[in-house]
Amino acid sequence: MAPGDSRPRRVDIGFAGGQTLALRMQEEVYRSLRSALDDDRSARWHELKTEDAAVAVDLSQVVYVRLETEPHRVGF
Repeated sequence: MAPGDSRPRRVDIGFAGGQTLALRMQEEVYRSLRSALDDDRSARWHELKTEDAAVAVDLSQVVYVRLETEPHRVGF
């Protein structure tokens, strides 16, 4: 996410077992998730405040995080 970009972006979180959670979140929420995943001493659960809800994620089960990089387009 570009610094200063205030629009929410789609983030897919993949879990052990194959489930994927698609969320739209602000840059600071995404950065806090990445920081928690990078820190070996983070709590197991991490709360994300997304556009639609507050979501608690079990960090020990996360296998990937995918950030949307292309702007959303409608049509051709």
